[in-house]
Amino acid sequence: MASSVASTIVWLRDDLRLDDNPALSHAAGLGLPLTVVYILDEESDGIRPLGGAVRWWLHHSLTSLAADLEKTGSALTLRRGPAAKVIRELAEETGARQLVWNRRYGGPERALDADIKAWAAEGGIEATSFQANLLFEPWTITTGSGGPYKVFTPFWRACAAAGEPRKPLDAPTRLPSPAPAGRRKMAVSEPLADWNLLPVSPDWSGGLAKTWGPGEAGAHQRLDDFLDGPAEDYGTGRNVPGVEGTSRLSPHLRFGEISPFRIWHEIRLRFPREAGPDVGIFRSELGWREFCWQLLYVNPQLATRNYRPEFDAFEWQKPTPGELAAWQQGRTGYPLVDAGMRQLWQTGWMHNRVRMAAASFLVKNLLADWRLGEEWFWDTLVDADAASNPANWQWVAGSGADASPYFRIFNPVTQSKKFDAEGRYLREFIPELAPLDSKAIHEPWKQPEVEGYPAPVVGLPESRERALATYQRLKDQKQD
Repeated sequence: MASSVASTIVWLRDDLRLDDNPALSHAAGLGLPLTVVYILDEESDGIRPLGGAVRWWLHHSLTSLAADLEKTGSALTLRRGPAAKVIRELAEETGARQLVWNRRYGGPERALDADIKAWAAEGGIEATSFQANLLFEPWTITTGSGGPYKVFTPFWRACAAAGEPRKPLDAPTRLPSPAPAGRRKMAVSEPLADWNLLPVSPDWSGGLAKTWGPGEAGAHQRLDDFLDGPAEDYGTGRNVPGVEGTSRLSPHLRFGEISPFRIWHEIRLRFPREAGPDVGIFRSELGWREFCWQLLYVNPQLATRNYRPEFDAFEWQKPTPGELAAWQQGRTGYPLVDAGMRQLWQTGWMHNRVRMAAASFLVKNLLADWRLGEEWFWDTLVDADAASNPANWQWVAGSGADASPYFRIFNPVTQSKKFDAEGRYLREFIPELAPLDSKAIHEPWKQPEVEGYPAPVVGLPESRERALATYQRLKDQKQD
């Protein structure tokens, strides 16, 4: 039965936070009974089902958010199903006359939101959306001709020219009750446990639990730790996988447990404009995140279609089951690749320098279609999002925007010698190589048999030549 008292619905999606949440702040200011809802929608057209690692994170993030909302006098309502159907039902239950959310930028998500906004208008419900999760929305940063940027550097320069991002909003300390005064009725929430987001058979999440603290408090602690430590030496430290040289904020940004506006201005407060280049490099990494979302906005099929159409004719080779399993399990015989893939499986995350090496090995040394790697990372990364994951895979493959040239093939031996010279990172994730010295550990196949560690699945020189020859055929075909 519908409520006779008008109310507001805040629909949270990739913005699971109270701090700097424009939709939530707007709803709080209306003063109407407030229903805060998260919808697990894996049924609407085009919506990509979440990967396993992200589902684990989502469970804990929602648990944290529910506790935070309770402290404000509010509550979190959980519903599962096609979002349009759920919103209609919830509006009927609560008598909602206001519907607010923060904007999304994927193609299917935008189409869904537009349909719901049109339905709301027909029913006399005011639907309002806000900018919350990108510093610069895709349609606001365009070239002189009005089109999207295809190269990062001019894109980021245009962002800088657009002006300083807005200042973040403070988190509300009190929110309107979910039910009108004098009434006990409120929207029914589904039990989170019924969503089965956590792994059971087997439960592979032990390493994730030891590594991460999902939720808004964990996000802000991660930012504080970064600003107190690695930020000043980020330009160097970010390339060394054996040290804590990165922010590790990516999974918190994935579900919006912290806003990019908060990160941007906290950096400004801690490090003024005249700060060294390392802080500027970190800001540019936020820029790469923005660039990836612009790419997805313009190319909704970024995870399945080559950004550069000429790569549709590229002769990818289907890896043998043994080769693919060796890459997935971290048993290729190349320590840097294997350490990264094991870190991914154990923690749901991989150092970015190692991500590039592991991805290059799959698409170039094994000549596997980049989509195989993108799908594996989608399922195993806690920070897998719809923009950065496919954009970065296409960057490595050479098929993307502002991509690394296909002929740039990461040599995992050279990379580990340069960025993990003492083998600290390798020993952490490949214990069977721990007895080797800092020279031998990078090329264990040159040593007497190392117990428990496999021989290389392919030779680096031969596989490199095969990749370059394949690329040359693509170039020749294009010229014909």
